[in-house]
Amino acid sequence: MVESLKKHQSFKGRKGPLVLCIMDGVGFGKYKEGDAVLEASTPVLDEIMKNNPSVKLKAHGKAVGLPSDGDMGNSEVGHNAMGCGRVFAQGAKLVQNSIETGAMFSGETWNTLVKNALENNSALHFIGLLSDGNVHSHVNHLKSMVEKAKEAGISTVRIHALLDGRDVGETSALDYFDPFEAFLKDLCDDSFDAAIASGGGRMKITMDRYDADWSMVELGWKTHVLGEGELFSSAHDAIVGLRERSDAIDQDLPPFIISDDDGAPIGPIVDGDSVIFFNFRGDRSIEITKAFSEGEEFKYFDRVKVPQIEYAGMMEYDGDLHIPKQYLVKPPEISRTMSEYLVASNVKQFSISETQKYGHVTYFFNGNKTGKFSEELETYVEIPSDVIPFEQKPAMKCAEITDKLIEAIDSGDYPYIKLNFPNGDMVGHTGVFDAVIESMEAMDACIGRIKAAVEKVGGILILTADHGNADDMYEHDKKTGDVIHGAKGKPKAKTSHSLNPVPCVIFDPSYAGDYKKELNEGLGISSIAALCMNLLGFEAPDDYDKSVIDFK
Repeated sequence: MVESLKKHQSFKGRKGPLVLCIMDGVGFGKYKEGDAVLEASTPVLDEIMKNNPSVKLKAHGKAVGLPSDGDMGNSEVGHNAMGCGRVFAQGAKLVQNSIETGAMFSGETWNTLVKNALENNSALHFIGLLSDGNVHSHVNHLKSMVEKAKEAGISTVRIHALLDGRDVGETSALDYFDPFEAFLKDLCDDSFDAAIASGGGRMKITMDRYDADWSMVELGWKTHVLGEGELFSSAHDAIVGLRERSDAIDQDLPPFIISDDDGAPIGPIVDGDSVIFFNFRGDRSIEITKAFSEGEEFKYFDRVKVPQIEYAGMMEYDGDLHIPKQYLVKPPEISRTMSEYLVASNVKQFSISETQKYGHVTYFFNGNKTGKFSEELETYVEIPSDVIPFEQKPAMKCAEITDKLIEAIDSGDYPYIKLNFPNGDMVGHTGVFDAVIESMEAMDACIGRIKAAVEKVGGILILTADHGNADDMYEHDKKTGDVIHGAKGKPKAKTSHSLNPVPCVIFDPSYAGDYKKELNEGLGISSIAALCMNLLGFEAPDDYDKSVIDFK
């Protein structure tokens, strides 16, 4: 429990609510070409940014707790930072440190899984995203674990490798799979057999989140566990063949299974095996973990058979529900979040998004905590997302979110309201430039409605983002900055996040010289928490990162 916040000495807040609008994946582009935010017609956003206090905030690398400033930000760490007002070492950094110090391999979980495989003369399986995106996983983590498995005397390792194409180039899979298969081949000898056993695109199988589409998890289960699906002689052949046939980019590639010399699946997960889900990020790890760990209470699809195995995640993906029971690396302990402080200060809060980002304004914003700090003071609203490719409906649920949001503003019940518009991120990941422009324009229209509602009741609107994406939709040459062109001379689509800064804009129609309009520069998005507390009429805790505003 935390103590209530101290009232601000010189600012008591406004008559209306403070509305925090998180424009997911909307940053300031480095290049004009490929910047869908710049290209889109966004008269509302343009006007607000031109005529109100604004500043650019860091949303990647060390500013959000990642290992280096070469690491792109993501929605998980971004919402953690905004919600807790401080920077914690995040998944990628924690895993890297655990491997480098050897703590992972001396820990109880690793040794339990190794012991199980040795005693049963069974396989150790790894399931996860095979890339160096460092948002959900990193291929180097996997390599270290495979090497340690061999050192431990395990004879059989099988990899169930998911294609990325979102945190890295949209058709870059072979840049990771080919070297990784060569790495495994070099490790193999008479006593050690390691191979890729199955795979598929991350948006096709296994990695669903927020209960949006359990059929993805079911398809992953059939692929990794039941060994049901199309057989190929190698991951390389599978990727090349399926790509030519389906014309899908990596994230949407259909599932595949690798066969042995006799034409049978080389490595389905069976009784007695050990399994590690090696993604460190929680949101897309929980559902597949439930499929492996839950008993008769599991209700989402018919698993046909559930192998008796030792299962572990890279990290604990849900600290309240303790999913999974076994994990290799302890997650960051994020405490004293803004939401908890506001509850202690008796401030009613309203949080809303659609399914794809609902957990970000609740679970991640609250420091990876499931549930509310107060049933009485907190209201959560989830608008169900459409289960279709996002480029087919780029507006997503902007209008529906806005409808509910304006009801909350007009009610007068909530001093603090936060929302997430997913469009810039979810549509941005598709790589379809025209669709991203449409998504930005739909979001802009909704921001116009929110702005009018806030002004009517005398509130404040903060516009910001958790990371960039829609601002950087083309691949560029790192040395020259020129657009890289692909097939048929078209710009090569970029589907990953950017390293670009994000906006922080304060629309305060009742401004009366209460604070300096010149906002503090050089800060990260963790400064959003102190800003919100200040504009609600409170002092931020002493150890919170500095606010972007200074009072006169």
